[in-house]
Amino acid sequence: FYYFTRLCLEKILLQCILQSRTLSGADAINALRPFYFVVNPDFFGQHPKEREVNENSLKRLNCYLENLQKPGFSFFKPTQLTFYVREREANSSNVQESFSASGFRAVSFTLHTRDLLSTVLDILNSCSLSMEHIQILNANFQPHKEAKSSLNRPIKWDKTYYSFTGFKDCEEELEQAQRVETTLISWLDDNEASAVKKLKKSLPLRKELEHLQFELSHQLQLSDIRWQRSWGIAHRCSQLHSLGRLVQQRPEVLKNVKGRTVVFTDRSGMSAAGHIMLGTMDVHHHWTKIFERLPNYYKLQKRLLFLEDRISQLLGGIQVIYIEELQPLLTLEEYYETLDSFYNKLRDSRLPFHPRSLRGLQMILESDRYAPSLHEFGHFTIPAVCHPATLQWFIFAKAQEARENLKRKEEMMITEKELIDTSTERFSLDRLYKEPSVSSAQMIDCCKRLLEESLPYLQGMHLCISHFYSVLQDGDLCIPWKWK
Repeated sequence: FYYFTRLCLEKILLQCILQSRTLSGADAINALRPFYFVVNPDFFGQHPKEREVNENSLKRLNCYLENLQKPGFSFFKPTQLTFYVREREANSSNVQESFSASGFRAVSFTLHTRDLLSTVLDILNSCSLSMEHIQILNANFQPHKEAKSSLNRPIKWDKTYYSFTGFKDCEEELEQAQRVETTLISWLDDNEASAVKKLKKSLPLRKELEHLQFELSHQLQLSDIRWQRSWGIAHRCSQLHSLGRLVQQRPEVLKNVKGRTVVFTDRSGMSAAGHIMLGTMDVHHHWTKIFERLPNYYKLQKRLLFLEDRISQLLGGIQVIYIEELQPLLTLEEYYETLDSFYNKLRDSRLPFHPRSLRGLQMILESDRYAPSLHEFGHFTIPAVCHPATLQWFIFAKAQEARENLKRKEEMMITEKELIDTSTERFSLDRLYKEPSVSSAQMIDCCKRLLEESLPYLQGMHLCISHFYSVLQDGDLCIPWKWK
């Protein structure tokens, strides 16, 4: 079915192919606009796991597209990508598809084409997106009828042709590449040199970042400086320089930041966790306003803590918490509104929870879910719209399991830290860390298997445990937690 669909699409797009065997880079971007729209990480602000997967896959896709446009670049390894798509459409038979807990469609496909046009077609077809808009590319070109008839007959050379001429059989190379599964050792063999080169280049910037972070934290008496997304070292330095200039120009507006955490993110304000958010696209004027509003934010935060305490009392002493790694990055105002609505519903329902009967248990409140659940770490995930009777039944039914999960979480966190420390020392790594979307159980499994291997390639490297293989722009090696 896939090849039949592909053949039909190529016939539809024949006019475009006749003028140029490959699209230009600009044409490819225009053709992929529907794809970028449904996978754009900015639309996944309430879903950090899906957002991170799409960000990583887009980086690898952009690298693949850039290589296609390099003159003389002829060797391409099949690249497997996974994207979360925002809407449900007809599925393609060659695509592995599943649904995340948030309801998004997960689409996995492998790129192995050697020109932009074929790659664009594969991407759009894999995500079940329309391709009619590509027909308007180069619409002013009128093809010759003779060429049309000849191009409908693809050339298939006999194997003896390649033996005689010494030319490479591209189809055979592709089949061999697809048969060979990527392993950790083979991938490190191919990418270690590139990672070392990028890492050495980034070392001066890494030292500068460390210095800037220390100086600003000390000067402003901050608890910490963080970044919501995995920006490069140069980008982070630029953001700290910008904050440093504001400190010099308007020192009086930063008098209320003592003991706080500053997070560079996509928008400015105060987060639900009480951190000062500085939007990376905002100018100093916007940042100044945030710092000036801090006293009002602190008052709202006190009201928020009071609401959490009141909800806890109504629910038998269960603790209301906010987990940055697992929940959407909400502003203080957004989170307060959600808590206030939930509190009013509980107060009116008068649920018969015995005081302190659920003490020691934890729950997080989310506005984009419709059914309660119990996380592997032991906390309840409760939708803000959950019916009180359903909530009561679910918590009573899962209370004992929640306590067991909380105990297991403590053991798991200790095991994870020990394995990270042991692996860092064993392989002489400069740093070993994981992406937020990688669970503790996955990290533990990954480290245990790593410790069974001999990996001299990793000495002095920065190793990130992720879902994909990639080399970041500053030389960090990313490997999937379930590497082979």
